[in-house]
Amino acid sequence: MSDNYSKFNSLVGSNNKRILLVEDDDRIVSFVTRGLKAEGFTVEHAGSGKAGIAMGAEADFRVIVLDLGLPDMNGKQVCESLRDLGVNTPLLMLTARDSIQDKVTGLRSGADDYMTKPFAFEELLARIEVLMRRGTINNEQDVKELILADLVLNIETHEVKRGDVQIELTAKEFALLECFMRMQGKLLSRTRILEWVWGYSADPLTNIVDVYVRQLRRKIDEEYELKLLKTVRGYGYKLDAL
Repeated sequence: MSDNYSKFNSLVGSNNKRILLVEDDDRIVSFVTRGLKAEGFTVEHAGSGKAGIAMGAEADFRVIVLDLGLPDMNGKQVCESLRDLGVNTPLLMLTARDSIQDKVTGLRSGADDYMTKPFAFEELLARIEVLMRRGTINNEQDVKELILADLVLNIETHEVKRGDVQIELTAKEFALLECFMRMQGKLLSRTRILEWVWGYSADPLTNIVDVYVRQLRRKIDEEYELKLLKTVRGYGYKLDAL
């Protein structure tokens, strides 16, 4: 296994799944914390802007989830303060406001993403995972290949090989395989795959995930004894070599 792949695994492994939640609404804190802990994250909470700045500047978090409306200062000020302190942690801003100007203001203050309340936990989780992936790519530019058994995906060249055989994939098939390779061994629901590969606005009732998984399986698994892409009936899919 390559050194680059080991570096990637060390970044996305369970030892580095710390989330800072800066939020003063106890109901949201409880809802988000329970959900993220169930997904294997460690959640630390700050109930004010000042506490959020102090914690965000002192500790190593994978993502900061920040409410725009805090009791002592607004999220825009918190975000600007963190960026001024050199904190580059991916930041997801939450707000009850949904105007375009509010979104633009939040993003210009240094936020990486913006989410309007109320929200579904699945969407929050998907957005956090996307931000974690971006942070991994930004922090580890030398990670060029993802490897599982004899399957190799080259991020830079968009080449995929199984052993010595090069596999031709469409852009969406490549994005789907990259999703599985980055989350290998983890069970992924159709909803999470849909949000990751096709975006948050995709129709959750579509069967496009199943269609593309069948196409991908035919290309990477059909002619090989070791099957990597597994169906977990009633839930979704996972990629592993077990």
